[in-house]
Amino acid sequence: MQNRLALVFILVTVMIDSIGIGIIFPVMPDLMREVTGADLASASLWGGLLATSFAAMQFLCGPIVGNLSDRYGRRPVMLIALVVMALDYAIMAVAQSVWLLLLGRLIAGAAAATYATAAAYVADISAPEARAKNFGLIGAAFGAGFVAGPLVGGIAAEWGTRVPFWTAAAVAALNAAFGLWVLPESLGADKRRPFSLARANPFAAFRAIGRLPGLGRMLAIMFLYTLAFQSYPSVWAFFGTERFGWDAWWNGLSLAAFGICMVVVQGFLVAPATRVFGERRTAGYGMALETFSFGFYGIVTSGFWALAFTPVAAIAGIAGPALSGLMANATPDDQQGELQGVLAAVQAVGMGLAPMVMTSVFWAFTRPGASHYQPGAPFLLSGVLMAAAVILLVAPARHRHPATPHPQEMP
Repeated sequence: MQNRLALVFILVTVMIDSIGIGIIFPVMPDLMREVTGADLASASLWGGLLATSFAAMQFLCGPIVGNLSDRYGRRPVMLIALVVMALDYAIMAVAQSVWLLLLGRLIAGAAAATYATAAAYVADISAPEARAKNFGLIGAAFGAGFVAGPLVGGIAAEWGTRVPFWTAAAVAALNAAFGLWVLPESLGADKRRPFSLARANPFAAFRAIGRLPGLGRMLAIMFLYTLAFQSYPSVWAFFGTERFGWDAWWNGLSLAAFGICMVVVQGFLVAPATRVFGERRTAGYGMALETFSFGFYGIVTSGFWALAFTPVAAIAGIAGPALSGLMANATPDDQQGELQGVLAAVQAVGMGLAPMVMTSVFWAFTRPGASHYQPGAPFLLSGVLMAAAVILLVAPARHRHPATPHPQEMP
């Protein structure tokens, strides 16, 4: 019973982390104009900076937080992170300066880097045969939070641009209190190890890329896919406001609809698609459809058709899991953990770069005096990136010289 309550707490914590990523999206246009006094195009640049700073802190602090939990235990690290997150959201709710908001997003990104600790806790309390199922629950909780974040942000914004932050602060504080009551420590003192900055260095993951034979191209494809796909959360609210005149409610609703469709697609369509077509063709078909979807959003001028097209754009999301499966199947069993670490690092870089790149493109094509007005320009760029990923996937592979084969190279 205690483990069940602890698992519930872990899942709620992961969902709150995910909500923290998305709750600011619907109010970003109004909030940035409020604190900067700038026009929408210039405000989008600040929005991109805040989003990038959040992702960067998750990238930098994830390994550090995970290593701290190995030294001091999972319970204190998670509870302290939740308290810090609650206080941080409260500060952001009253911030009148864009610099204070930026500091708040930096702290929020660090506090939200508890995903690794949550996964470690689940591994600690789960029997080996139940770990895959429980890790699946973590993924579902993250997906639910991604859906709930924009929706909660859009609804709360009806009472003001700061209400979403007060809402997030209250939820984090209540969950910390819940954890204080139900969460036992899962890591015994005999299993703890000293904290090492060298082991907590996220850049060590990139050095491992060279030790994964034959996967350089696939990692490049995953980077392009992540960079292109992140145009949705990076500029969608600015795009909806500029192109369709949507407010925070409609921005949040549209993002939530996309998230719901993505959960359905990844939960029910990926398995049959890969069973029928295989991982490589499923990835190729998904990215080709994604290329078309980005082209559509690049030129659409009707809010109705933008919403109606959501299920089609979501179906293209079968590509991501198919790419992951393709790489896992091409990697020896004893390197699976190394592969996942490198993938996480590559995706974090893509998620961090996307907001700055996409909002800069949006600014260039919507600012006063722009030589060509095109709010959908970020999606057109994403379409080009996705097309490049498709070309990399289908292009013939260059094989090593037969006289010097790699001992672990796949046929």
